Amino acid sequence: MSSTDAATVKAPGRVDTSAMWSRLRALGRAELTLLMRNKAMLFVALATPALLTVLMRQTASGMNLEGTGLSLGTVLVPGSIGYVLVFAVYANLTGIYVTRREELVLKRLRTGEASDGEILTGSALPSLVLALGQCVLLLGGGAVLLDLAPPERPELVAAGLLLGLLLMVLLAAVSAAFTRTTEASQITTFPFMAISFVGSGVVVPLDVMPDVLANVCSLLPVSPTMELVRNGWVGTLSGMDTVKALTVLVVWIILGTVAVRRWFRWEPRR
Repeated sequence: MSSTDAATVKAPGRVDTSAMWSRLRALGRAELTLLMRNKAMLFVALATPALLTVLMRQTASGMNLEGTGLSLGTVLVPGSIGYVLVFAVYANLTGIYVTRREELVLKRLRTGEASDGEILTGSALPSLVLALGQCVLLLGGGAVLLDLAPPERPELVAAGLLLGLLLMVLLAAVSAAFTRTTEASQITTFPFMAISFVGSGVVVPLDVMPDVLANVCSLLPVSPTMELVRNGWVGTLSGMDTVKALTVLVVWIILGTVAVRRWFRWEPRR
């Protein structure tokens, strides 16, 4: 074998990253086209978080924030991130996974070169990009409108946001596994959404809850993201609390990955 031929032989187990990124871009473009055609889903994903943030202002204004280090702005702005994660990524993506499965799109994609992870990631890319853009706009715009100082710990805000986005993708795939139809996804996603809004600090920060309740709620999936974003912004998160929040978040990501591998369904539920 010549040296030229040997150079073209791939090492066993080596991933062709350029081909992988090419497949992800193709999947993402196709999914984005479908998402843009679904005006109702697009409106819910883009408008709902902003509208809920405005509606939450009255609730936040009545909170006793004394001694928490929080202000109206640091309650509302991070709360808007929670709405984006739950609505624009989790709920939206659950419906997308179910629809593509029932239309046999996922089954057909598995016959090609793309791996299972690439298929799920490529389908999620448009939702993730839109959500990330929303988060940047809400964080920046909200900070300006509410006269907030820059984040004290921007690395914690970024870590909470990025890991939270990853977790929402995994949980959406898990929820899709137990959802029979696209219409049913509005029902199957509701319990998680309600628990997240009430107990994860999206509407009511954990800092204003009784200690026992706050400790329990801090173990919910969305809670670590809210703690990292909100308390990372004001710089009140201690070293131990940071480790705890990151640990809980990573544990949920691992559990989500295991659940997707075990339960995600690639063919219609009939």
